[in-house]
Amino acid sequence: MKYLLSILIVFVILDGLLTKFLIDGGLARESNPLLQPLVGDVGFIILKAAGALLCAFILWDIYKRYPRVAVIATWIAVAGYGVIVLWNSSLFLRA
Repeated sequence: MKYLLSILIVFVILDGLLTKFLIDGGLARESNPLLQPLVGDVGFIILKAAGALLCAFILWDIYKRYPRVAVIATWIAVAGYGVIVLWNSSLFLRA
């Protein structure tokens, strides 16, 4: 579970970094309306990292009581962010 949570945190931060570079290059836009005003600001990456850590702590707490639920939820999040990171990477490599 610790490895899964670590991968999730790395994927969320990678998503933030790739999004920042893509937006700065005019190749993409942030589709989350709550994050749009923060993109390009240092607060964007800090918010992404803090959110990832908060989610990891919550999933770890759930894991202590309901391990199967937490593992399934974490796998879903890792797969989802994995797809997002692959998509953003493909846009970055095409540029």
